[in-house]
Amino acid sequence: MCKLNTIINGSCIDILENNIEEKSVDLIFADPPYNLQLKKELHRPNDTKVDGVDDNWDKFNKLEDYDKFTYDWLKGCRKVLKESGSIWVIGSYHNIFRVGKIMQDLGYWILNDVLWVKTNPMPNFRGVRFTNAHETLIWAKKNKDSKYTFNYQSMKTLNDDLQMRSDWHIPLCTGKERLKIDGKKVHSTQKPEALLRRVILSTSNPNDVVLDPFFGSGTTGAVAKKLRRNWIGIEKENYYIKFAQERIDKIEEETLLDPKLYITMSKKNLPKVSFGNLLEVNMIKEGEILHSKNKDYSAKVYADGSLKHDDFRGSIHKTGAYLQGKKSCNGWSFWYVEKNNQLLSIDEFRNKYRELYMNI
Repeated sequence: MCKLNTIINGSCIDILENNIEEKSVDLIFADPPYNLQLKKELHRPNDTKVDGVDDNWDKFNKLEDYDKFTYDWLKGCRKVLKESGSIWVIGSYHNIFRVGKIMQDLGYWILNDVLWVKTNPMPNFRGVRFTNAHETLIWAKKNKDSKYTFNYQSMKTLNDDLQMRSDWHIPLCTGKERLKIDGKKVHSTQKPEALLRRVILSTSNPNDVVLDPFFGSGTTGAVAKKLRRNWIGIEKENYYIKFAQERIDKIEEETLLDPKLYITMSKKNLPKVSFGNLLEVNMIKEGEILHSKNKDYSAKVYADGSLKHDDFRGSIHKTGAYLQGKKSCNGWSFWYVEKNNQLLSIDEFRNKYRELYMNI
């Protein structure tokens, strides 16, 4: 595999084919040319020129040429993507529908389309269309049956304990974050770090490899480095490479920070802890009485981790179900132990066990 945490100069189609090992990448974020098909300069009502996208790399002679280009780089991405990996592609109405069709033709399985709703969009100065206030991201896995990373709990936590939706309200890249030289933008389509932070945090894990085949100003690499991911950038314009590398080099290595700071594990992925484990380390002791939250039910703890109420004896789950007359019960959320005149959920003790003995 090519060296990690580096920018490779050249055409992404060639490099994906020849320089990056097959099935070696965990996550791909691609911000390809949009093929905006601009025919003339755009001016504001005061006759000042709009600093839009008129770069040569965004120009294609015809749609068939753009489709061939899109097919080739997406095919290369699929080659280097792990079976458990996923890909994000961002675009506008100019190209995203063509991109989505080609992705499906190649076998990618689309998981979501996400709208980046720009809170500060550029107005439509001519007043002949609606203001273009969003871009679309397609998130897809390698094929229909592939497993993939999705840090649901991290996204929910980031969103104040509400399930993250597919409309992301994030401002354009402005201020100190925007790379400029002599007052002019270094790159016409630099993406905000907040956008890449959600992409990388949600669909990769620390130490994973994140690839950006259109590296540009280096936002993907900068955010990946901050989130303790490895990264690979491909960029054919030496001008952009210079600024991207300088930008990433300025980010201090936070080697003393625990990688666990960069992910919130979902409950289903946490390591298993039995109720008996809590007894083994004296967090809860045999002979103690457990109560339901409202103290309607209670049971005594036995040395093997079972609970006894009258003549019934069973696990924390079976005893809770029996007392309520139900078929099942989550004992971790049902039972509480009284400490210093305060009822504490036994699930709190399970979390403490993971922290102390499993380094979670």
